[in-house]
Amino acid sequence: MPSLWIKNARVIDLAAKRNAVGDVFIADGKFVASLSAAAKKSARKIDAAGLVACPGLVDIHVHFREPGQTHKETIATGSRAAAAGGFTTVVCMPNTAPVADNAGTIQFINDATRRDAVVKVLPTGCITVGQKGAALAPFGSLKRAGVVALTDDGDCVQSNELMRRACEYAKMFDLPIMDHCQDASLTQGAVMNEGSVSTRLGLRGWPHAAEDIIVARDVILSEYTGAHLHLQHISSRYSVGIIRRAKTRGVKITAEATPHHLAFTDDELGTYDTNFKMNPPLRTAADRRAIIAGLRDGTLDCISTDHAPHTDYEKDKEFDYAPNGILGLETALAVSLDVLVRQNKFKLAHVVDLMTRQPARILGLPAGSLSAGAAADLCLFDPAEKWRYDAKAGFSKSSNSPWHGQTLTGRVKTTFVDGRIVFNDGRIV
Repeated sequence: MPSLWIKNARVIDLAAKRNAVGDVFIADGKFVASLSAAAKKSARKIDAAGLVACPGLVDIHVHFREPGQTHKETIATGSRAAAAGGFTTVVCMPNTAPVADNAGTIQFINDATRRDAVVKVLPTGCITVGQKGAALAPFGSLKRAGVVALTDDGDCVQSNELMRRACEYAKMFDLPIMDHCQDASLTQGAVMNEGSVSTRLGLRGWPHAAEDIIVARDVILSEYTGAHLHLQHISSRYSVGIIRRAKTRGVKITAEATPHHLAFTDDELGTYDTNFKMNPPLRTAADRRAIIAGLRDGTLDCISTDHAPHTDYEKDKEFDYAPNGILGLETALAVSLDVLVRQNKFKLAHVVDLMTRQPARILGLPAGSLSAGAAADLCLFDPAEKWRYDAKAGFSKSSNSPWHGQTLTGRVKTTFVDGRIVFNDGRIV
């Protein structure tokens, strides 16, 4: 593998305290401080003037659907969508078919990753057997098989006693628990945020209290057991407030926001477009503002996509019957730049940090840094380039995106994994 010399980029890496125009050097798949004079002569040189060079983006919440739901997505197609979005490390949820509640399924996912993936795909394991919320899965064997966290994802554990025991055992195995916060008793038949819009549209409402109650429970259990709980896709302003107060007490809680909850509100559902149907649902403008404020002050720790592919024929149904979820990997960077940098005056380096170092820190992943010796996972993007997103021509196997046909600003140009170019100028290499 030839050495690489990326020149004249704006280099952003808060882990290495870099935020200025400069060069990045890669040798033998690792970042290095510099190259020898001889190596510089033979190195492949890339002039990145006008581009940002940052660590490869990290997404700790994606659904690649393999095994069992490969009509929606596969590890091969999902990893290509990730590369096109600038992501070099992604963490897959375990709600596959069968669910990833045992070492054999984790081995299947790892084997498929080694065979088919163009980026680093890391598995999670279920908290409970069958993801049914009745008995704990074998945490020890899941850890030995290589999981980086435990979660029942879309099936939140409803029993407080079982969740307490999960926290205690997860702490023993030094595994974070990632929780989809939803009190199921409050959301039976619900399809969108409960409020004036749901009343007007005649759709059953999903109260923010369903999220807030579980967020509060998880804070209590984290404080009680000392376990690290990571709260997924926070959507409610009340939940943001609960998390903020918990952090002032030093509770071991982290939390994420998604690009769609940053960009949209429940007003988008006026046309009954199922590409705006997700779990948790889009909420109000006040909730949206609170999520942005939470990212600004560190209450919310990172941005994750909750990339959730579904086929056209699954989404093309009456709103009540369509599945929840949208694509997110190819649009996440552009949407985050638009909402946070252009609309809300975040520093560009802060947004990059929310999508690189911070998600890696939450799960203790070896990613999110350009420091010498680190794996040479890198994203080059043009923060000013306008482009039209065509979900049907994207790299995912599905096309369920609310951004389909929209013009976005900020485009990934090149993605490197271990020093090798895997995506360049719109093509997988």
